[in-house]
Amino acid sequence: MHRLDLARLYRLALEAARAGTVLNGVAEEGIPTREITEVIGRHLDVPTVSIDPAAANEHFGWLGAFFALDMPARSALTRETMGWEPTHLGLIADLEEGYYFANERSPITPTR
Repeated sequence: MHRLDLARLYRLALEAARAGTVLNGVAEEGIPTREITEVIGRHLDVPTVSIDPAAANEHFGWLGAFFALDMPARSALTRETMGWEPTHLGLIADLEEGYYFANERSPITPTR
């Protein structure tokens, strides 16, 4: 989710959530990893390829198991409980803006 939507949710949680409340802040559900990878690859001029799910562990090591899972996160209860709705760009649109990538197309150079 966009950092400003997350900041608003944190503020709402600090102000109004009961102790021990578990909140799940998700702006969008079910964005395929492939789509995220393609946007990042395009902005970094790095080719992307699909990997057979059976080969994911070999390629990514222990992290490969996560890429094989279908675990869309939902935030309906958080939205209802906190009265929160994300209002900023979604992940793909935000990545397409190019601000996360340090190159000639990006007006902002990230700081470390």
